[in-house]
Amino acid sequence: MFFGLCNSPSTFQRMMNVIFDDMLREGWLVIYMDDILIYSADRQEHKRRTRMVIERLCQHDLYLKPEKCQFDVDEVEFLGMIIRPGSIGMDPVKMEGISNWPVPTNVKQVRSFVGFANFYRKFIHHFSERARPLVDLTRKDVRWHWDVTQQEAFSDLKNEFMKAPTLLMPDDSKPFAIECDSSKFATGGVLLQQDENGDWHPCSFISQSLNPAERNYEIYDRELLAIVRGLEAWRHYLIGAPHEVLIRSDHKNLTYWRTARKLNRRQARWSLFLSKFDYKLVHVPGSQMTIADALSRRADHDDGSDDNDDITMLPDKVFGRTLTLDPDEIHFTSDYTTLLPGHLFIRAINADLLDDVKACGEKEPLVKEAMDALLGHGPPPAKMSLADWATDGELVWYQDAVYVPPDMDLRRRVVKLYHDLPSAGHPGIQKTTVLVKRDFWWPRMGDFIAKYVKGCATCQQMKVNTHPTSIPIIPIPPQSHATPFSCVTMDFATSLPTTRNGFNSLYVVVDHDSTKGAVFIPCKDDETTESTAKLYHDNVFVQFL
Repeated sequence: MFFGLCNSPSTFQRMMNVIFDDMLREGWLVIYMDDILIYSADRQEHKRRTRMVIERLCQHDLYLKPEKCQFDVDEVEFLGMIIRPGSIGMDPVKMEGISNWPVPTNVKQVRSFVGFANFYRKFIHHFSERARPLVDLTRKDVRWHWDVTQQEAFSDLKNEFMKAPTLLMPDDSKPFAIECDSSKFATGGVLLQQDENGDWHPCSFISQSLNPAERNYEIYDRELLAIVRGLEAWRHYLIGAPHEVLIRSDHKNLTYWRTARKLNRRQARWSLFLSKFDYKLVHVPGSQMTIADALSRRADHDDGSDDNDDITMLPDKVFGRTLTLDPDEIHFTSDYTTLLPGHLFIRAINADLLDDVKACGEKEPLVKEAMDALLGHGPPPAKMSLADWATDGELVWYQDAVYVPPDMDLRRRVVKLYHDLPSAGHPGIQKTTVLVKRDFWWPRMGDFIAKYVKGCATCQQMKVNTHPTSIPIIPIPPQSHATPFSCVTMDFATSLPTTRNGFNSLYVVVDHDSTKGAVFIPCKDDETTESTAKLYHDNVFVQFL
């Protein structure tokens, strides 16, 4: 490939994608231009894959430079990153370059430093806010000046790069957590997952400055914007994730959205975007937001003290499911927002329903068996793991959900609570199942809920018919005193093998009422109206009528 041509990089990349198309689709090969990365779970498989890649290169006359190749290694430098099993880090050679970077003396040097540092921004939390004094210098309408603010930002970035953490490789099979925060100048967030020791470890950082219009947002809008930006940046991990995404935020100000409000277009877009995710908000006081919150309130910028003016923060506690004993005092026990989907809010369970579950459970052998086992009076229930069960002395819980005994009326009341009430909105089978599973469980619950929803009269009346009814077939009534071939049906059978006489179709005439007899007349597939009438006259009308 010639150097200097504007389309050379894209053409070469396209060529590599075509050559290794099958391997790329299998998911164990990564190619960026002339950089090829092969990864495997075991050494034997890795050798086989490496041999396949080399053979494919030989078939297309592509050559490797041995001194630039590495084989059978557990750690590799690829595209400026150090990739290890389960983690990714910054290249020490590049970090040495940043540590020795001289103080910029003009706009061009500042732009060069910020551009280089921007490549590794996902390793630095609140990068946008840290780099803000330097980025402002690159604007056309800003006069060059280098004072204490710029020097502190320059030194701060260099120090952060030198102590940047190793990022954990995201694992789709594990739950994700996000910490988001907003100040008056930027939003920031961190994507977290638990490592082998159960400690939360960062997978990626994001940071984005607020433009002049966004800085005028109210605090509840800015806090929600931080959440939206975090979900958008990591949507490829979070949309369709098998586990509920935990979002930690000092979100007392988000209670503004708890009440019904007329949304502007921007807020309506946010509401539609948030509905794509399955997540739960958890309040963490700002003093405990050690990653996302503290870094957004540096001394050289706004300290954030006015972000929460006249706002009472929630007490420092873990939000969870609350069972309200007085049915007249049913209330939500967490501060969330109406703008956010309703399933984010932790529901209180009706006390009368719980009392009926308790009363029915006292008669159920499985409940007694589980209760005795949990209290140390007997073996665990048959075919069930004891670790899945818990009890508070009155109710039995299976995997954090209340076990409902086999009482059909009781189970119907449970489903009705999550399907028929006006606040539920008659969701579909899958949605109703998800909602019920959060609080209750019984064997074959999915089948029970499916039958309930399919039998819901309101759902059937309001459901849009997406399968239009076909035009009905109306039979021709027979005549009792019909003569042969007085009433006939006819059609063509085409695309048949051509005979020696050149015929490739059949003209079929059937007696409809009298004898049900049929006449098969050889013809061609290009018959016209006149020739068809002649066929009928010569072969049917003359003979039978």
